[in-house]
Amino acid sequence: MTPEMRPVFNADATREKIRNEIIAENAKRKVRFPRMYWLVTLGVIILIWQLAAMRFHNPILMPTPWSTAVGLFNAARNAEVLHDLSFTMKRIGIGFLLSCAIGLPLGFVMGYSRMALRFLDPIINSVRLIPMMAWVPLSIVWFGIGDGPSVFMITFVGVFPITLSTIAGVHEISPDFYHAARCMGASRWSIFRDVVVPGSLPGIMTGIRLALGNGWMSVI
Repeated sequence: MTPEMRPVFNADATREKIRNEIIAENAKRKVRFPRMYWLVTLGVIILIWQLAAMRFHNPILMPTPWSTAVGLFNAARNAEVLHDLSFTMKRIGIGFLLSCAIGLPLGFVMGYSRMALRFLDPIINSVRLIPMMAWVPLSIVWFGIGDGPSVFMITFVGVFPITLSTIAGVHEISPDFYHAARCMGASRWSIFRDVVVPGSLPGIMTGIRLALGNGWMSVI
């Protein structure tokens, strides 16, 4: 075949096709529940809550859903409560951003490189299994009294879900996408940008959701 007869490959079009195939494959994994299910679940929880409050007859131990809603409304108008809430939100926001800044690159490196996974996986698994309360005295010694210990704890409990979920997201990408990109002459950066990042987004979003939940539970 002469050079004039060889087909001309459009690298941009190929990368766009690969990206669309990854997005379509990720869309198949999503499970959508009708909103009515959530409303029914919420109604059942409120009903059980109301029955339990009627059984205890003690507004301190078990207030009713209505009295709780009224208390929440009054607290939302309290300037002191809003001021304290702003401090809590700031701590959670800083800790969450730090956990993303550490967990995402670490997850991409460990998911893409087998050598990095073998080297770092034992260390991460050893550190993340230490009980969270064991870090509280150390965080106070290291960072003193103030925002430091709280930000450290929120970052600490958020790094591991993001890292592990990112690794799982990278590993779930079909090898066919890598082979297709390499056949079209894609560089490592192009593979990371057009294959790894979009293909691992479902895992990343799962890790972010878990990190936010853990951050709220770790506010001290």
